[in-house]
Order: sequence, then structure tokens, then C-alpha cells
Amino acid sequence: MLSQNLLVQRVFEQRGNRLNYIKRVIKWYRRPKSKVADFFESLIVIIPIAFVVRTIGFGLYQVPTGSMETTMLVGERFFADKLTPSFGYIKHGDIISFNDPLFDYSQNPILHWSQRYVWGPANWTKRVIGVPGDHVKGMIEDGKPVVYRNNEKLDESYINKYPLIATYEQVRDARKFAYKSYVPGVANDSQPFYRLTREEVMLGKRYSQLAGVSDLLEPGKPCLDSTIPNTSRAGKTFDEFDITLGPDEYWVMGDNRLGSSDSRAWGVLKAEHIHGKIVLRLYSIDSDESWFIFDMIKHPIDFWTRVRWSRCFQLVR
Repeated sequence: MLSQNLLVQRVFEQRGNRLNYIKRVIKWYRRPKSKVADFFESLIVIIPIAFVVRTIGFGLYQVPTGSMETTMLVGERFFADKLTPSFGYIKHGDIISFNDPLFDYSQNPILHWSQRYVWGPANWTKRVIGVPGDHVKGMIEDGKPVVYRNNEKLDESYINKYPLIATYEQVRDARKFAYKSYVPGVANDSQPFYRLTREEVMLGKRYSQLAGVSDLLEPGKPCLDSTIPNTSRAGKTFDEFDITLGPDEYWVMGDNRLGSSDSRAWGVLKAEHIHGKIVLRLYSIDSDESWFIFDMIKHPIDFWTRVRWSRCFQLVR
């Protein structure tokens, strides 16, 4: 009985010591000090906490390309849950964010860690088609690409149903060629996904002719590598594949199958590269700016006409 009482007493003493230590830290932090000292002490406390929360808690992502159209459009910003991937709870159909799988990491351990968690590869976003252990097969049936998972044909209702039109436009200080989702029969400046101009469509058609590619890609057709970046098999369809995934491997594909560089192009995605599950669309603006505030300053009136109000604050599936 005596030993149990001593044990309980020591437990309470330890708790009391920890509480006193916390009180001393709080008292020290609240001591009278200059504004400069208070600012730097706040940074010392806040930055590590923000880094930890940003690394393992949640993240914010902006869409830079059209690979996930029309589920996700260029200029949209999303909230991502980082806890789910940390515990390996990734399932079929999840939209995930991950480090560029083609990035060449440094062999230096410190620099490698910095590249992985601080500043390094770009963030990519795709949909999970296959998880570890799955047998995933792509093939052409009746002229259309289809995907089988574990011998069951997938009903992929999320795939982009709209044609893609070639555009060539001024983006920041350079010109950019891109395919954009397009609704036939709707005026260029009234398109629901991207507001188009006559000039960028005309230049897109001219650029397509020079590049030897089509200026209009119809949905449901096999994908040619010539329309996808980061590939080297131009002129051949790569919708045909057959793979069984290993214990830490995923098969991911963009919803915009005619304009997505995904597992069809570079192979399986390793689990270590996954760092977020997209759950919520915060806002949607037809803009290529990294920060919408810059666009708002440069175009204070026109900016508001390019906000896609119906696509703000929505859960993503």
C-alpha cells in the first residue's frame, strides 16, 4: 500500500512540475519587452507551429493546368486534408495532391528533406484509379478508351465530357499554348469554364497547324502522346496499359484524359510522394495568376466578371 501511495505521489509531483514549467514559460513570454523583441519571439513560436500544421495537417493548392477538367479548373484554389494520406487511408476515386513524380531529388539528406517538405517539386493533382494490390488495365473498345480494375470495367462519370479547343494567349510575360474545355455553340466570351477571345482561338489554331496537332480534341477518343506534356511516344495512343500495383504503388489519372500527364505517361505513383487529399473548393477565378490579389489590382473591374461564383465553396468528388 505504501509503495502505491508513493507512486501516486510521484505522479502528481511530476504533473505539478510540468505545470509549473509551463507557467514559467508563459510568464517569461508575457514579460515586459520591446515591440521588436515581441515580434521576433512571436515568429520563433508561430513559424514552427505553422510549418507542422501545414506539413501534416492541411494544405491549400491552386490548379495550374487543365489536367483535371472539368472537375477542377485553372485558377481554382482547394483545401486539402493531409492527415488521410499520412495514415495511408487513400481509396479509389480520391483526388490527391502529390510531389512531381519526375522530380530529381538531391542525394544530400538535408537538401532532400528540404526539397520534400519546404521547397522543391511542383504539386500535381490527379484521381486515384488503382491502390496497392490492384490489377489495372487500359484498353480500346469500339474506338473508345476504357479502364478495368480487377477485371471490372469502371464507370467513370467524372471524365471530361467536353471537347478541348487549342488556345495561344498572353500569360504574364510570355505566350502559352493550351487546350481548354469548350462548349460548342456558346460564344467565346460566354464560355462556362474559360472566357475565350477570338485572337487566342485563332492563334491556337495556327499554332496547332504548325505543330502538326489538331486544334479541337473530341472527348472519348484515344489519347495521342503528342497532346500530352512530358511524353516521348508521339503519335501513339497510350490508353493501353496492364499493371499490377505493388504494396506502396498507386495508379492515378486526370479527369481530362485528353490533356493529362499521369500514370499512363510516367508509370506508378509511389506512396511517399502523396501529401494531400483534396476535399473542398474554396474559390474559382478564371485567372493564371498565382495570387488573385495581383489580378485584382491589375484589373479591378474585369476581375469580378471572371469569378466563377457557382463553383465557390464546394465539396470536391
